[in-house]
Amino acid sequence: RYLGGDRAERAMAEWAAERGARFDPQAPADVHAVRHTERLLASAIGAPSARLVTALALERRDVSPEAAMRLLDDATAALQYNRELLQSALENVRQGICVFDRELRLVCWNSRFADLLELPPELCRVGVALQDIVRFNAERGEYGPGDIDELVARRLESFLGPGETVSERARPNGTVLELRVNPMPDGGCVATYSDITERVRAAAALAAANEQLEQRVAERTAALTALNAELSAAKTAAEQANIGKTRFLAAASHDLLQPLNAARLYVSSLIERQADPAAGTAERELVAKIDASLTSVEELLGALLDISRLDAGALTPQLRRFPLGELLDALKVEFAPLAERKGLDLRIVPTSLVVESDRRLLHRLLQNLLSNAIRYTRRGKVLMGARRAGPAALIQVWDTGSGIPEERQALVFKEFQRFTPGPGMEHGLGLGLSIVDRIGRMLDHPVTLRSEPGRGTVFSVRVPRRAVADAAPRAEGAAARIVPALDGAAVLCVDNEPRVLDGMRTLLEGWGCRVLLGTDAEAAWAAVRGGGPRPALLIVDYHLHPGEDGIACIRRLRGVLGDVAAVLITADRSERVAADARREGLPVLNKPVKPATLRALMMRLLATRQAAE
Repeated sequence: RYLGGDRAERAMAEWAAERGARFDPQAPADVHAVRHTERLLASAIGAPSARLVTALALERRDVSPEAAMRLLDDATAALQYNRELLQSALENVRQGICVFDRELRLVCWNSRFADLLELPPELCRVGVALQDIVRFNAERGEYGPGDIDELVARRLESFLGPGETVSERARPNGTVLELRVNPMPDGGCVATYSDITERVRAAAALAAANEQLEQRVAERTAALTALNAELSAAKTAAEQANIGKTRFLAAASHDLLQPLNAARLYVSSLIERQADPAAGTAERELVAKIDASLTSVEELLGALLDISRLDAGALTPQLRRFPLGELLDALKVEFAPLAERKGLDLRIVPTSLVVESDRRLLHRLLQNLLSNAIRYTRRGKVLMGARRAGPAALIQVWDTGSGIPEERQALVFKEFQRFTPGPGMEHGLGLGLSIVDRIGRMLDHPVTLRSEPGRGTVFSVRVPRRAVADAAPRAEGAAARIVPALDGAAVLCVDNEPRVLDGMRTLLEGWGCRVLLGTDAEAAWAAVRGGGPRPALLIVDYHLHPGEDGIACIRRLRGVLGDVAAVLITADRSERVAADARREGLPVLNKPVKPATLRALMMRLLATRQAAE
């Protein structure tokens, strides 16, 4: 069964041959045969198992008394050896181990069991009842306070369960033990005791560390929350301050620009009168200097107001699809006289590209680029054009000016960064390219430059390109053919500043207009009723008296005069005023008013009215 029939027969035959005998499987086995058989079995199944198998086999065979005694001696030695081996194994494990029979009496244990429970020697003997050990522990407070019998009964239950039970308890000396009890198939149980003090302490330390960490995280979170609240409050305060600054600038701009606007009107009237050949040369030069100074102040205030509005987010882009050529044509008309006065060749390349942008803001951006190019170009030419660049249109402004050194190119978009002009070049304010940069970032139109000192500069603006423009209202064709003179035109001017009214009257009368004046709608209507001519055009300031603005004034006057043409003039450059004016269909001129722009607008409005009639 264990070696195989052939191998067993060969092994026994060889053994018999060595003894000079013949192997007879039916003959009674002597001691030598039994021992040889046990050795053969041990080679296959181990010595202990071989002894057990041999003993079982002998129970069914007749053995001589002498052989039986020898077998008994061998079995006793084997049992003693196995017990010593088992005890040695138990003594070399870290757990305390004890075994109880079906009557719950101690049959086996190791010294670690006695050490962990600190049991006296009389309780560590074969046959000691489990109940005695448990009672000993209960009486010395191992299980806490309470009735001893109840404590013992509850403890014994943990040893009698059908499956494995696991429990932990802390001893009075601070040691923490883990008890595992497993039942044995024939009754009784095996119990193991493990010292888990370090593990419990480590878990407690980890829990404390986690708790401290959570507390620190909570404290840090609270600190960050408080800091974020402070930052939010500071941001809100800064935004409010910025809004307040913008409101202040909007309000202050009106007061600043009112006298400047009046001065501009007076000087424009003087310039037109000084055109008379009879006027003295010295007077003409003086007036020209005053005009140049006023122009510089106007540009500075206008640039500062634009920067303030851009930084405060007061401008909201109104994106439209429109032909870029229309914008370039308007810029050519605007800048051709300036380039001609400087002797520069201004070339605007026609284009059929359609772009998507805010027409007004893009116009202002390109205005500043062209103005900059003309200002810093002494001779040669300035070129503006556009070309396809993938999905975009690349609008470029080239000049043959002095160029920008490479180390200065990163600074040109900063406020008040300007170069010392060469001979024949004008002084700039150092704000134009700063406005270009801000508008470009607002519209998401990247602005770049390339420059070579001594050869010139090119600025590029990348604008989204589209296939078709948005529908636009058709222009009045007849109005373009009618260019009426302003001689005899009746104009009603409304402004709450007497100096501005007087300056406007002086300018308009110089153009041959018949002028009516009023400080509000009531006074203006009184001037008409007092025998004045019926006005063909209204020029109304936006800021009048509290409770009445220019748009409301125009509505009231149109209520009695009919649908008369009107122009709204204002120092308030906010989007709100512009949007209100657009809803009323009113053209807007910002202060300080440029006389040439005002005159062109008046002629266009009057021409449109005449064409409609």
